[in-house]
Amino acid sequence: MIYLNKEFKDLNELHEYVITNKEDLIATKKMQYKKADCINYVIKDEASNEIDKSEGTPEDATKLKVKVVINTTNIYDSHGDVHINGLWNKSLKDRRKLYLLKEHNHSFDAVISRKVKASTETITFKELGFKYDGETQALIFDAEIDKEDNPEMFKLYQKGQVDNHSVGMRYVNLYLCIDSDEKWAVEEKKNWDKYISHVANKEDIQWKMFYAVTEAKIIEGSSVLFGSNFVTPTLEVEEKEITAETEPVQTTQTEDKQEPMKITQTLEDVLKALKS
Repeated sequence: MIYLNKEFKDLNELHEYVITNKEDLIATKKMQYKKADCINYVIKDEASNEIDKSEGTPEDATKLKVKVVINTTNIYDSHGDVHINGLWNKSLKDRRKLYLLKEHNHSFDAVISRKVKASTETITFKELGFKYDGETQALIFDAEIDKEDNPEMFKLYQKGQVDNHSVGMRYVNLYLCIDSDEKWAVEEKKNWDKYISHVANKEDIQWKMFYAVTEAKIIEGSSVLFGSNFVTPTLEVEEKEITAETEPVQTTQTEDKQEPMKITQTLEDVLKALKS
């Protein structure tokens, strides 16, 4: 088997190597800027609780309000990580400004939304449309998208063609978890026993090991073509139309209210008019 571009003859050899180099491997992960965790974009009809992508947004709409799931916990992802409930608690308190970006591109022309409110919400996997038992803690972006910021991405959101999102983050605290009864894996086995019950998709775990991420720092959320976490659908989309404002026309008389006529002619004026 090949892991970290190295070949190992069996799981024991792999586990021993990872444990021996655990500090370096964890330090390397902490230095990485992780781009992961997808979301499927859907429009939900609250009345019927069914997904509907058929209705487009009116052409004159200039704003969209979206509620999107940027990340979910308790899922083994393609980075070999399982995010644990509460990992965003500190970061959400510390972070003052967040953006919704295009493909983790940190540039002005990649901004999709500058108006982002981030929070976490506990929800069952089944409510999100997946077969897994139990609950997950979703990292949610409530974002207002202005058409003028990024017309291209605005149109894609209008058409329901944004299928995935990803969280840009840095690791803060994580623990190596290994399913091994070897004497040199006591600590890692303890971590495995502690966190394995959190994992909804246990059958996807490779090499009987994963990293439990208990704290991470959120940098941004992005729309992407592909992500690593597949259990994160969009929850709501609200369309906004902006109509042109017109200045009220001021008139001295209206149908509802007429100003009283003022009689300013004198009797002498009237007599002169009759004689003529």
